[in-house]
Amino acid sequence: MTFDDYQQLIFERRDHGVLLITINNPEKYNATDEQLHGELARVWRDVSADPETRVAVITGAGKAFSAGGDLAMVERLAGDHERVTHMLNEMSDLVYNIINCEKPIVSAINGVAVGAGVVIALLADIAICAEDAKLGDGHVKLGVSAGDHAAIIWPLLAGMAKARYYLLTGEMVTGAEAERLGMVAKALPRDQVLDESLRVADVLGTGSQQAIRLTKRSLNSWLRSAGPTFDQSAAYEMLCFMGPDVREGAAALREKRAPVFPSAD
Repeated sequence: MTFDDYQQLIFERRDHGVLLITINNPEKYNATDEQLHGELARVWRDVSADPETRVAVITGAGKAFSAGGDLAMVERLAGDHERVTHMLNEMSDLVYNIINCEKPIVSAINGVAVGAGVVIALLADIAICAEDAKLGDGHVKLGVSAGDHAAIIWPLLAGMAKARYYLLTGEMVTGAEAERLGMVAKALPRDQVLDESLRVADVLGTGSQQAIRLTKRSLNSWLRSAGPTFDQSAAYEMLCFMGPDVREGAAALREKRAPVFPSAD
């Protein structure tokens, strides 16, 4: 498998079956447009099927891991039933393909992770984060419900009280705080994140492959059991994209002002 048909992901094969994947749109802080979102959704099936890969490490080019959904994509989605239906299916693929990938995934969170970025960052089997990185699910600030991964993983990692706080307010959490809450495995100085992630990947790549993969599969049964909760949250998010609040949220972001949501008028 060559991964030649990907446009916004860069692949580098390293020793011990480690595949380094870099999200490569640094000029936009690796924000996800339709192309990148689709690639992030399907890449985990390819990783799982690739006989040369034992473990995948994913990071972002430049200063960010991935700074959320591209605003133009959000504006195109708002009120468009066909696009929203496609996004609902792709969002499900993104979450379930990570969970069901046979190979372990390490996220090297080198900077801000929002939207699809934080989906991958937190659903990865081992998350290693820069202490000063900022992670968050800002859906409510956009005017849509938290749907693309939050309900399936935040309560399990951070506990229900913290999950409620961050998901209802849309506030960001630093990498250092994420480690304290148990949301990531390690928080390190930014310049150490990728090296440590590759070191961990080498450990996984030289270990018993069946033992590691089956351990991942059994642990992720916790996430599969929460699948109906995720499915519901994803549908609710897409429902919100058909309403008026998201248009105001997107306009406020573009104009760099506080939103005045119709539902709060």
